Amino acid sequence: MQREEFLQQLWLDYIHHHPDVGMLRLWPTDAPVEYLTLLTLSQPPFSTQDMLPTLGHLGYRPVHRYAMADRGLLVCLLAPPEDGTWLVLAELQLGTLSREPREKLTELVSRTHPQDTRGKNLLCRGRPWAMPSWSDYLTLHDAHPLAAWIAVMGPSVHHAGFDCERLGNRFELLDDALAAAGLEGSEERQHGIFPVSPLLEYRFYPTCSQRLAFAEGDEHRICLGGLALMQKRLSSDHERAVELLLPHHTRCEIT
Repeated sequence: MQREEFLQQLWLDYIHHHPDVGMLRLWPTDAPVEYLTLLTLSQPPFSTQDMLPTLGHLGYRPVHRYAMADRGLLVCLLAPPEDGTWLVLAELQLGTLSREPREKLTELVSRTHPQDTRGKNLLCRGRPWAMPSWSDYLTLHDAHPLAAWIAVMGPSVHHAGFDCERLGNRFELLDDALAAAGLEGSEERQHGIFPVSPLLEYRFYPTCSQRLAFAEGDEHRICLGGLALMQKRLSSDHERAVELLLPHHTRCEIT
């Protein structure tokens, strides 16, 4: 699998779970995606350490790491070899969960079929374990909403981020257009998994909730992620917008 094929597979999986994003016609269908946020967990074979060699074979290189203890996350920013889509790989630390939810999530992950733990299958085959029960989902959600999200989605794309400059339009105009399309932006700058740098105009748009069937057959509607819009506050800055995404104070050294 080549990088473009890999990204296409991630995108198709993303719009399958977020059909309202797939139906947007506010920019060309081939408009550049600034970044994809991939959410995973610290349990092998789904940890960042396990995934980096595979992503490296696709040409991605880690450029910065970020630690967010208040969210139980370690984040790795990965750059493509050319001017393409970056990856933001966010890893939930299981050690930050209390014993009961940690054991429930660990048990789910342990049921993964070996075939779904190899190579690019780690991120392109959907949830690789059985669906949790609704009661287990609620237990995980009470402990950490991202633990519940991982339980029902598996390691995969949580949201896509778009840079208004690369879309050729202004932040305010696209924000209004998304609202008219039914996507209401959140004023909370930490809504899209992680805190965001003040160097960016930024808004996260939760997508419509989707009805999912849980392990015991009951169906419930839950939010599966969303879309992010951003724009650099200083247009003279030569860095890509995604390079400014996360607050500088959360950065830690790559060793």
